[in-house]
Amino acid sequence: MVHNIAQKTLTDLEFSTVLETIREYCISDLGREAVKKLSPIRRSLELKSELNQVNEYLSSFENENRIPSHYFEEITKEISLLAIEDSFLEGPSFMKISGISENMNNLLLFFKKFKDYYPTLFAESEEIELNKEVVKLISKIISPFGEVKDKASPELLRIRKEMNKLRGLLGGSFNKALAHYASLGYLDDIRESVIDSQRVLAVQAMHRRKVKGAIMGSSKTGSIVYIAPEATLQLSRELQNMTYEEQEEIVKILKELTNSVRPYSPLLQKYQEYLTHLDSLGSRAKYARKINACLPKIVNEKKINLKNAYHPILWLENKRKGLKTIPQNLELNEKQQIIVISGPNAGGKSITLKTIGLLQVMLQSGILIPVHERSEVSIFDKVLTDIGDNQSIENQLSTYSYRLKNMRNFLKKCNDNTLFLIDEFGTGSDPELGGALAEVFLEEFYEKGGFGIITTHYSNLKVLASELPNVTNANMQFDQSSLEPLFKLHTGQAGSSFTFEVAQKNGIPFRLINKAKKKVEREKIRLDKTIAKLQKERNALQKKSDGLLKEQELAKSGAEKLLLQQQKIQEKIEGFQELYDNNQKMLSYGRKTNELFNKFFQTKNKKELRDAFVKWSLIEQSKYDQRKKEKIQAELNKKNDERQKPLSKRERTKINKALKEKQRQKEAELKKIEKAVLPEVEKVRVQKEKVEREKAIYIKDYRFQLNDTVRLKDGNAKGTIEKIEKNTAVINYGLFTAKTDLSQLELVKKAAK
Repeated sequence: MVHNIAQKTLTDLEFSTVLETIREYCISDLGREAVKKLSPIRRSLELKSELNQVNEYLSSFENENRIPSHYFEEITKEISLLAIEDSFLEGPSFMKISGISENMNNLLLFFKKFKDYYPTLFAESEEIELNKEVVKLISKIISPFGEVKDKASPELLRIRKEMNKLRGLLGGSFNKALAHYASLGYLDDIRESVIDSQRVLAVQAMHRRKVKGAIMGSSKTGSIVYIAPEATLQLSRELQNMTYEEQEEIVKILKELTNSVRPYSPLLQKYQEYLTHLDSLGSRAKYARKINACLPKIVNEKKINLKNAYHPILWLENKRKGLKTIPQNLELNEKQQIIVISGPNAGGKSITLKTIGLLQVMLQSGILIPVHERSEVSIFDKVLTDIGDNQSIENQLSTYSYRLKNMRNFLKKCNDNTLFLIDEFGTGSDPELGGALAEVFLEEFYEKGGFGIITTHYSNLKVLASELPNVTNANMQFDQSSLEPLFKLHTGQAGSSFTFEVAQKNGIPFRLINKAKKKVEREKIRLDKTIAKLQKERNALQKKSDGLLKEQELAKSGAEKLLLQQQKIQEKIEGFQELYDNNQKMLSYGRKTNELFNKFFQTKNKKELRDAFVKWSLIEQSKYDQRKKEKIQAELNKKNDERQKPLSKRERTKINKALKEKQRQKEAELKKIEKAVLPEVEKVRVQKEKVEREKAIYIKDYRFQLNDTVRLKDGNAKGTIEKIEKNTAVINYGLFTAKTDLSQLELVKKAAK
């Protein structure tokens, strides 16, 4: 399987920051360059091998058989020179080659010896040849100091012996001349110096003609003249000739040694590549130890089950500042395909989203992740992200235009092997229109089978998440008493945005907050209050549950009592959850019923109302039956698991008959409801027409006054009459005013007297 993750995803998730931290643990420049180039590995087998190697390296820190040091000096230049015919390497270059070869041989022998401890590292090293010949060739010619040995060739040995003999004669001759001219008083206080690697006499300028020899130079002031004594000149020329012969012989020896090593050039290249890779593995293992990372279980089925997951960048930063980082638990699977996270701003929604994405990308790049060892992860072909503003000045794209282009890309690439992460889903446009489009996108991702996490404040997306079978709401918890986010993710319940509470915490006056509350739709306020209340209750109950668990750990006595209390608390939590779900369902039913009645009052079409009502009822009945069937099936599966044997054919037939009978009863009840409701609907319609007629007569004779609340006959916006001029009124709508004919207005509320 080939995986492909775009650079944009890596940028959105700050993957480069992780790589920069890992690079600090490398011991070579090549290793640092290799880490810098780390990216998601495309092939599954290669990825699993890479992860196992890092994990084995990490385990070496905890046992006695630690992996030997694998420091090496880069030999890229030397390998390039070996590829050039008639070129030769110097002594220090051979020392680098010898060092890298010896290091590699030690590692190969080590992994062979401890292959049971490091099976994957051994398998990787087994493909490389163990070769001691290169080290032998070099050690025979080059000394540990990078110089050619005297015994590298008979000729070189002879030359160096003669050179040593000449140096002895030269030293004796110079010392004799030095003593002679010093006794005559011709020399300066410093007596001698060295010019061009040759000893010379420091003669006072006034006596320079009295000293036999060659003038080699003078001091800056001219008071001293440097002279090589005549007795040493011949010996110096002979030594220079011997030095030239020595250098020629050394070049000859180095060329021969280079030719001997040249056939091993491909092997040396492999050695360097392996040690570079091992440096990369080692740096990732050291980073894993730093952030307490491990290798989770990699499963074939599509799922993510992260326990105690940390965002590595945030964890290191908080550790540096002495702050606590709260881990997250999150699961995606076939039955929980998409999670919609809601909750207050600065509550941790985005960091939770980034944590999941970054850990997935790290793992698919061969980097261990900071989670509990019992976590489970699968590999995705694509990881798509839409995080941040991404407004483009160069391309003249607004935030919303950019996000729409991104969504188009998502729709093209999304499939059942894709993980998508979208922050603040649907924002950037009109809330109602943007929310509707976001809802359609979410349904499309769901139909394509993609796995994903989105964060949002939109209520319609929370409602949709509760309606789709494999989509789950989640929220970031918030402590209403302290007005502080708890940074804990709770799955199974939508979260309130706590807009007014967060505003209060940030010092917005209560007067303005209360004024804003009055401007919000009543239904929205009630829904938000219900969610907030449920969340508050759950937080309180969760704290109580945590306290009971701690007491249970501290005192073994009374364990049964604590367990019973915990179960009751859980039942209460489930009761609140069920209450919230019922509230959501009732709101949905109310909106749909209101929509049907409004349409009927406009069209007066009984048949259309009846058909729409029956169709809607049947759809809801189908959903109800499906949920009921799933519930019964789940209970049967549970019983079946307990009994550890499958249901018989007779039992399955009995269950199916019971389900069909219940469906038949529901259809009969729907018909009864239909017969009972339609006459009532007709009565309501007649009554409403009567009220409208009376109202029309009243308005016809009514003379509008200043400050009356009115609206246009064909509109919904309400305003107050600010001024009346003949048959024209000026209406104040709050943000703007408008002129209109009095005949176009209808009274909403008379002005207070």
